[in-house]
Amino acid sequence: MADPAELDALIAAARAARENAYARYSKFKVGAAILGGSGRIFAGCNVENAAYPQGQCAEATAIGAMVTAGDRHIRTILVMGGEAGAEEICTPCGGCRQRIREFATPETPIHICDPAGLRRTFPLERLLPESFGPTNLVF
Repeated sequence: MADPAELDALIAAARAARENAYARYSKFKVGAAILGGSGRIFAGCNVENAAYPQGQCAEATAIGAMVTAGDRHIRTILVMGGEAGAEEICTPCGGCRQRIREFATPETPIHICDPAGLRRTFPLERLLPESFGPTNLVF
């Protein structure tokens, strides 16, 4: 179970980041917030580009902020996308699931929210089963 104060702080950070998303083409704003190993929160938003493959997901932006600040471990991550009450939830794309795996464990919680609040929580291993990670590269 997530600590309610930490969850509230992550929701607030993801919501604020989502508001700053540069979603000029898709109009689909996403915010993400990471609780790093240090206890600090790192947020990011999606940043689109006219050359579509050059865009950046919110999770990738938040991971970049975390790494830039010197943190190397994701304790939990929260993703906020979609519209309040929409049937579908906005989970991380496949590429972001792999990015999260680089700094997380299979048990790391991934909280999925819409603007109204928490919808679901998954451990990373449920979203990326039998994943390839740093331990696969031990020589």
